[in-house]
Amino acid sequence: MSRAQAPRTKVGYLKRLADAQLSADLEALGAVAIEGPKACGKTETARQHARSEVLLDIDAQAQVAAGLDPRLVLAGPTPRLIDEWQREPRVWDGVRREVDARGVPGQFILTGSATPNDRAVRHSGAGRITVLNMRPMSLFEQLYSPGIISLADLLNGEQSPGGRSDLDLPAYAERIVIGGWPGLIGRSIEAATAFLTGYLDTIVEHDIDVVSGASRDPRMVRRFLQAYAQLTAQPAQLSTIVERAKSVAEAGAPSRWTADDYLNALTRLMVVDDIEAWNPDLRSRTRLMTTPKRHLVDPSLAAALMECNPKRLLSDLNTMGYLFESLAARDIRIYATAADATVYHYRERAGELEVDLIVERRDGAWIGAEIKMGARVLDSAAASLLRLARARTVRPPACLVVVTATEYAYRRPDGVIVVPLGLLGP
Repeated sequence: MSRAQAPRTKVGYLKRLADAQLSADLEALGAVAIEGPKACGKTETARQHARSEVLLDIDAQAQVAAGLDPRLVLAGPTPRLIDEWQREPRVWDGVRREVDARGVPGQFILTGSATPNDRAVRHSGAGRITVLNMRPMSLFEQLYSPGIISLADLLNGEQSPGGRSDLDLPAYAERIVIGGWPGLIGRSIEAATAFLTGYLDTIVEHDIDVVSGASRDPRMVRRFLQAYAQLTAQPAQLSTIVERAKSVAEAGAPSRWTADDYLNALTRLMVVDDIEAWNPDLRSRTRLMTTPKRHLVDPSLAAALMECNPKRLLSDLNTMGYLFESLAARDIRIYATAADATVYHYRERAGELEVDLIVERRDGAWIGAEIKMGARVLDSAAASLLRLARARTVRPPACLVVVTATEYAYRRPDGVIVVPLGLLGP
């Protein structure tokens, strides 16, 4: 039995870190577009700030009206929510023009679970419409972490670590399998399995065709996703994913050309959420690997694609280690966004040095983070971080962190901070 038990009762709206950013953006600009994968909570968050709404995914008449003249769906108390706006791309230009005409901030909130194929459409909103990215909920937002270790404070070099996490390995296994989907808060493993099965079926059989504008073989799409899941948290070339897809089933696999199309479509659906390589100012002439680390937007998708329940994960700690890193990456990216920072990974071509995550703020302040479940590898993780800081980079880090699935937060004698994921927050 894990020490931290998931809440099993229905809960109302839980405040998101995106709420504060949305409020600030609405005060500054005429419109905000919230983008994120389906079911991550975009619409409910938008409703906390909107005074009227139109739902283009379920209101057929509204969608027809928007196609005829976008202005027909823009009238109403503001901020006005236009949900799934990308179903009628002309809405973007209509909002842009209406923002110009009204000349006051906070007019519209657009939400979408797929980015438009034509990026120029969104670029035309510069200075009028800002984009806010949402992911599924972090452990802090789900109330599983008290957030007493602040990522923002770590970036400022101000954190004095301490505290004990209530999450143990069985609890983390459950959090990986259920994920950060708002609709699954307080639900059982069985409910999560049913939800994720349906979620993936919809992507494979319907959504990818809509986004790519072409008919895709569902079997091939699923094999591609399964290969992606098997390479979670690894810097894998697309050719490696294609080869892995070939081994998932007896015959058939996406060609490289087709795989590019799959990856593009899944990225536009915001299901794929890769972490790009870091390119710091280096002291040495080390050649860096530029391949992204492969992640799906929530570790529960990878677990579902590999048919892993918590018991199976706990019997295969190697696989759980990769999915734990994906869980940590999801949360750290959410906290980094709130701190106006970006998350990368570091890996040298010769394989001499690798650091799981780098969090870098716009002003250049950065954190190196290794993600390790257990205490046995803390020394080697700390050594990698110290080597990066002392021998590779020009600018010193704000701090170096090992994020773990262990109990206690503390500072090691070498200065590296050990932080349980279950204590981390914004």
